[in-house]
Amino acid sequence: MTTETAAADSFDVGAMLSQTVPMVRTLNLEYVEIAPERAVLRLPDQAEFHNHVGGPHAGAMFTLAESASGAIVIAAFGDQLHRATPLAVRSEIDFKKLAMGEVTATAVLGRPIADVLAELDAGERPEFPVQVSIQRADGAVTGEMSITWTLRPNG
Repeated sequence: MTTETAAADSFDVGAMLSQTVPMVRTLNLEYVEIAPERAVLRLPDQAEFHNHVGGPHAGAMFTLAESASGAIVIAAFGDQLHRATPLAVRSEIDFKKLAMGEVTATAVLGRPIADVLAELDAGERPEFPVQVSIQRADGAVTGEMSITWTLRPNG
């Protein structure tokens, strides 16, 4: 796993999220890559999380995509936790193709980190999008999520 953050190279986003978010542990999500502009997580093929057609349940895929978006948010803004709390504001997911077997979610930050921090520095509550693509092992895109996050100033 490659883990990079804006806060420090030694800050392990995957380990932190696995420890603090029970759903990550429940689904056995795997952190493949985490950086401030991109995060990749994998949902292993697990029969206990299958739907009626034998693929990953929509709820499991939503959690995978949301977790990938959360990983990128922590990687990008983890050094701001002393003054702001990241919160998901809204999301939309589109299921494009049948997902079967292992699926991977790739999240990409939709605004420059500096722009978001400038709004936070100005006393605002910035919002920013994260786009997530969910793919089967054969590379086919099975779903896409758009999730908007905010940094709510503490205090």
